[in-house]
Amino acid sequence: MIKVGIIGGAGYTAGELIRLLINHPDAKIVFVNSGSNAGNKITDVHSGLYGETDLTFTDELPLNEVDVLFFCTAHGDTRKFMEVNQLPENLKIIDLSMDYRMESDDHDFIYGLPELNRKRIIRGNRVANPGCFATCIELALLPLAKNLMLNNEIHINAITGSTGAGVKPSSTSHFSWRNNNMSIYKAFDHQHVPEIVQSLTTLQNSFSAPINFIPYRGDFPRGIFATLYMDCAVELNEVRRMYEEYYDDHSFTFIVDKNPDLKQVVNTNKCLLHLEKHGSKLLIISMIDNLLKGASGQAVHNMNLLFGLQEKVGLNLKPSGF
Repeated sequence: MIKVGIIGGAGYTAGELIRLLINHPDAKIVFVNSGSNAGNKITDVHSGLYGETDLTFTDELPLNEVDVLFFCTAHGDTRKFMEVNQLPENLKIIDLSMDYRMESDDHDFIYGLPELNRKRIIRGNRVANPGCFATCIELALLPLAKNLMLNNEIHINAITGSTGAGVKPSSTSHFSWRNNNMSIYKAFDHQHVPEIVQSLTTLQNSFSAPINFIPYRGDFPRGIFATLYMDCAVELNEVRRMYEEYYDDHSFTFIVDKNPDLKQVVNTNKCLLHLEKHGSKLLIISMIDNLLKGASGQAVHNMNLLFGLQEKVGLNLKPSGF
């Protein structure tokens, strides 16, 4: 049984992580740390878990009692924690913040996109979980990078649900503003672009094409729906073959014939990809649940890899369908 600790237990990603882990046949949550909620029941914050757990939040850090530590912390806080705490030598770490996503000689975290780095993750100890937009976009482009086909400008529009902004209310996340509304933010300058470039360059050293990424805030709670297009001279059937070949031995990414809709992936750890050719343009539709495949589901996938488990253990989740 894998003994688990969680730091930063009050947010949306932590709630989903707790839900997955209490139903995981090979994992046991030892502690969920939250300084502001210490002593409170988990269900006081994550009320959807009523009847599933009697755990309480703690402000203690019994690090010697766990095999893996998940960070569901704000960006910057994981690095601060690592700098001031002595961690057990054999403790595995999965960080859901962006602190260690850019690989560097300054740290030993592996970028945790299993569809790109599965072999490295299996041999590793510390994993930096990818960003949600980055996951959705990278999965749409990796097969092209593998075949050295990303040589033209890439145009991306992607819309995310309100949970992508985190649990803390803001002027653009409360219901009266978000409902029946849309807006663009961080156009051409989103913080996930560097990790996308890093991943694509891993497969295509020559990659230097501009990425024109326009993120949108949507009026729904969860999910990311992305459309990508670029010039492409290769016929659609050959492009599809490349995608099917790339994802043939991966558990959660699927190439679909029908133009898909977002509800097919919400509450699952799936990514659905749909390919079309329009004249000289290749259109790619990619969609994930930002809290699962884009965060906590992918984190559990990485845990399964770190501990030699079958990849889909604890992640056979079903979409609502309506």
